[in-house]
Amino acid sequence: MTAPTSSSLRVNGATLHCEVRGRGPLVLLIPGGTGGAASFDGVAEDLAADGYTVVGYDPRGMSRSTLDDPDAEQHVAEHADDALRILDLLSPDEPALVFGASSGAIVALHLLTAHPERIARVVTHEPPVVEVLPDAAEHRALLARVQDTFRTQGLMPAMAVFSAGLKKDGDTTDGDPKDRDTTDRDTTDGDTAEPEPGPGLPPRAAARAEQTMADLPYFVGRIVPGFMSYAPDIRRLEGLSDRLVIAGGQDSRGELPYRSAAFLAERLGTELQHFPGGHVGLTTHPAEFGELLRKVFRSQGLRRRTGPAPSSGRDVRKPR
Repeated sequence: MTAPTSSSLRVNGATLHCEVRGRGPLVLLIPGGTGGAASFDGVAEDLAADGYTVVGYDPRGMSRSTLDDPDAEQHVAEHADDALRILDLLSPDEPALVFGASSGAIVALHLLTAHPERIARVVTHEPPVVEVLPDAAEHRALLARVQDTFRTQGLMPAMAVFSAGLKKDGDTTDGDPKDRDTTDRDTTDGDTAEPEPGPGLPPRAAARAEQTMADLPYFVGRIVPGFMSYAPDIRRLEGLSDRLVIAGGQDSRGELPYRSAAFLAERLGTELQHFPGGHVGLTTHPAEFGELLRKVFRSQGLRRRTGPAPSSGRDVRKPR
């Protein structure tokens, strides 16, 4: 695997860690949950080999992207502004291709509605926009219980409540989190299934697992309430649906993020595109997932570069 070029980008209130591969039209990969740039290792290299400049990054407050104020509340619009900064720096004259997973898909939706001129096509994989659902009130109550459990009982009981609410026919009723069975679903980072830290893992995988656990309090306490309360602008998206692909996991039918994606696609009158695996298909089925993602991007018709990618490129550390 070819190592990406790593750089940092100063944005409002944070410093982002970015990883860049390849050369060609820009593909921006927006991770979700506690996933960062490394969560795209299984698909980024093949995208770069297909003739794109591929950029992944750690969202503000996650992993190597630090906040000026560690206690700052997190808002979808500000995360979308971060993505816009990357687009404007690395593709100032051409619209880009964008992929967002889970909470990163919510960022991608807002980026499209706020700055459609910067987007050629965006693929949003299971954005948990529960506000579009007819039973949204139940999910607001779930999120309130997650936060209350986090404050009163701690991280892992809160994760148990959250995990139960995401499952098929999720139990959003009150009860003791310790009594809930969450063994059939790994929700440790909301969109990538990371192995637990332990001996025998390759160094990069072990580091990712350790970082996932370190980022969980921030994810539960800041990202979950700030992002899952986001209501997309349906009317605005209706006028932009020709460049929007809403995706769901083949194996996650009935789960809350899938339901949100499917209902959003129905509201917009578009077909839900099924990707391999479930909510974490990017991690569990990287080859098949990446192949379909490249096919969707190729259908946009942007001219790709051929031949080996040069080592030089725009340094994301430079301000515009």
